Amino acid sequence: MKKYTKEFREEAVNLALKSPTVSQAAISLGIPPGTLYSWVEQIKGHPVTKNQSVQSNANAAEIDIAKLIEENRRLHKENSVLKEEKEILKKAAQYFAQHQK
Repeated sequence: MKKYTKEFREEAVNLALKSPTVSQAAISLGIPPGTLYSWVEQIKGHPVTKNQSVQSNANAAEIDIAKLIEENRRLHKENSVLKEEKEILKKAAQYFAQHQK
């Protein structure tokens, strides 16, 4: 079993945090991915799934929130237009109901 210095492990974890996936960082460093996963887990305090970046969960959440905010804005605009159309149709129905008598 190969031993790694504390400094190397810290640098490897930093690289893993910046890389798209932990596996890619491990391959570029020439160490087994499982070893790097365990180092990241020790630092982060929670497991990291295979081929998952440590930051990907946070980034995905931010992207999801941004998409939801944009969709919410779009739906509010659409709702306003539909309410306005409903009022116009209501007034038109009243007008035609009065003039058919």
